[in-house]
Amino acid sequence: MKSRLFFTLLTTLALSTHAEDGWQYWFQKDLGDAQIVSGTATYKVENGVLIGTTTEGSPNTFLVKGPFKDFELQFEVKVDDELNSGVQVRSHLAKEGDTAPEGSKNAKPLPAGRLYGPQCEIAINGTAGDFYDEARRGTWWSILTQTEAVRTDAAKAAFKKGEWNHYRIVVQGDHYQSFVNGVKTADFKQPGDPEGHIGFQVHGIKAGSGPYTVCWKNVKLKTL
Repeated sequence: MKSRLFFTLLTTLALSTHAEDGWQYWFQKDLGDAQIVSGTATYKVENGVLIGTTTEGSPNTFLVKGPFKDFELQFEVKVDDELNSGVQVRSHLAKEGDTAPEGSKNAKPLPAGRLYGPQCEIAINGTAGDFYDEARRGTWWSILTQTEAVRTDAAKAAFKKGEWNHYRIVVQGDHYQSFVNGVKTADFKQPGDPEGHIGFQVHGIKAGSGPYTVCWKNVKLKTL
């Protein structure tokens, strides 16, 4: 009886710590209040793992939460070799008639509901952890902010093919940082997106290919 009470006390303390440590734990059992936008890829949660699966013919799809301002986001991710992915931060859902900024690769109006903005890359090709300006300027923020020196050989090699990879993303004020498996992979400032959505991407695929998956686990966010 005493051992049972002791176990109950430990469990209660653990749950209290879990609730009071400032972290929000996402996708432990289901999608929660997250919404699928921009495409028709599928998302599900199995045994605490968020699984995104491609759908042929779909554009890039995102599972979004927010908006958020300043935060730290951590997760582990594993992606099929044939697929790249990413996590949007401080990103925006296009309204009817919204267009990319002057000088962008995409000068046409964005489809209503399209998510655009800074994306932390998930890929096996050496770009992991860099930020891409999704559906807007269409280039890397390390180039836009002249911080390419952060993209060292160690940064380019940080993501491990076929393995779970730990990401830490910190966005505070106009300062963006990312770390992949403990290696700094981005560090820049840009004031253009003070608030926005977080979005977990399943990239579109070529006709006749797939399906491919990207998986996230231990997803947690703390507001700063």
